[in-house]
Amino acid sequence: QVQLVESGGGLVQAGGSLRLSCAASGRTLSNYAMGWFRQAPGKEREFVAADMWSGGNTAYADSVKGRFTISRDIFKNTVFLQMNSLEPEDTAVYYCAADLKPLIPSRSPRLYDYWGQGTQVTVSS
Repeated sequence: QVQLVESGGGLVQAGGSLRLSCAASGRTLSNYAMGWFRQAPGKEREFVAADMWSGGNTAYADSVKGRFTISRDIFKNTVFLQMNSLEPEDTAVYYCAADLKPLIPSRSPRLYDYWGQGTQVTVSS
């Protein structure tokens, strides 16, 4: 069993930055893929970024490429999402997720096995 807890969300003005954290417990996440997804009101959950826990294979949604960066602290069993140049369109609940049997960092939420509870990010114009 894996528990994921997100933190770091909040209210920020357009152009600002936030850093989300996802702390994992219950199992060491080596060989897993970690993903970030988001869901805005009335919309489906969408892929944001994903990375193999071992590093070296990262994927980003086109809408965030160049602005967001996924990273991890292996010793703290934590994955991060650094979000820069935030736009009102980035407003959503952000979720982290773990894929226990990844071939590649997947963009499909259906392939992820564990999810956090989400953290709200609101970007004002």
